[in-house]
Amino acid sequence: MDDADAPGGHPLPPGQRVVGSWQPSHYGRVPRIDPERWTFSVGGATRDGGHMVLDLEALDRLPRVEVDGGMHCVARTSVVGLRWGGVPLRRVVELMPPEDGAQHVLLAAVRGYAASVHLEDVLHPDALLATHVDGEPLTPEHGWPARVVLPHLYGFKGPKWVVEMTYHHQEQQGWWESRGYHPRARVDREERWAHQG
Repeated sequence: MDDADAPGGHPLPPGQRVVGSWQPSHYGRVPRIDPERWTFSVGGATRDGGHMVLDLEALDRLPRVEVDGGMHCVARTSVVGLRWGGVPLRRVVELMPPEDGAQHVLLAAVRGYAASVHLEDVLHPDALLATHVDGEPLTPEHGWPARVVLPHLYGFKGPKWVVEMTYHHQEQQGWWESRGYHPRARVDREERWAHQG
């Protein structure tokens, strides 16, 4: 199915098939997060050597946008027509930029989950620290209070319940990358497995 065949005119990447509903997928129980204690921190190889911490109140003060983007699973299923709301990740990077040469980012979530992405993917116009979908706050099952949304990459690159973003000079290994999944995971190139190069 190509872009022209996707329901509602929404682009569908190669090798994917549309599923009717967006079902949560995660390991273990949904974590119980205290909104008064939740924070999102940015650190690692930052330009000034410091780090930044945003709580929900600080996050709510940042400019917000909405982005149309599907959720594409590396297992070849897609949910299209989702409208995400949140803070552009490029705005977060502007507030706490990396030092020169730090082109890799590790996105960490609760319970030890992490995903490794390139800085240019975090700077993508559709990359969000998302708090809403289709006009409603995320449910706990779908990552409340915040998740990373990178519609141009496979879904495993966008952690739910995200708590930290760190800059690195060397590529890191996240949960699925250490288990043979592609380090870049672009959906338009069907980058599913590490052996693809």
